[in-house]
Amino acid sequence: MFDKNTLRLYAVTDRAWLGGRTLASCVENAVLGGATMVQLREKNMTDEQFLDEAKVIKRITDRLNVPLIINDNVNVAIAVGADGVHVGQSDMRAVNVRERLGSGRIIGVSAHTVEEAVEAEKAGADYLGVGAVFSTSTKKDAENVSLEEMRRIAESVSIPIAAIGGISEDNAGRLAGCGLAGIAVVSCIFEKDDIFGAAKKMRVLADKL
Repeated sequence: MFDKNTLRLYAVTDRAWLGGRTLASCVENAVLGGATMVQLREKNMTDEQFLDEAKVIKRITDRLNVPLIINDNVNVAIAVGADGVHVGQSDMRAVNVRERLGSGRIIGVSAHTVEEAVEAEKAGADYLGVGAVFSTSTKKDAENVSLEEMRRIAESVSIPIAAIGGISEDNAGRLAGCGLAGIAVVSCIFEKDDIFGAAKKMRVLADKL
């Protein structure tokens, strides 16, 4: 069941931070620490490799009862039985994703403006990822979205929003009052030695938004 609380602490994977650990163990610790949804993002794998990794991660998310979202790759999402797909503005359009996935799965869309947000909702998106709200090392080409624009986006749509981009323990509190359902985080969890502890801290902050 997807609702706005599902977005509270949205963990987005990045294997750059593994440091010899398995992605599976990192994801498990993130969820045990408080992550409410997981996005598997793999930009440099073949579909076969991506699917193999997705199968491993889905066993964890199923056992811990949190949704698994696949970044961009609808074929992998369908093949693994993922709970949904997240697409960016340059990826497959949400309306086409919905045609492929059907009505029972989650579609997330990246948005940076009110216009993109409204269009995504009309196209069938279930939630928006809006950012980058702060400077981020994981997407160096991302354009920052001001907190004022974030508020305008939240007011323009009825679907829930997660802020993404450079969110950390130090700046998450600045997002209070922006109309967010939650925050999507990458390095502030996965780069840490103690992923469980990092997720736990970020969940406390997310619950205060």
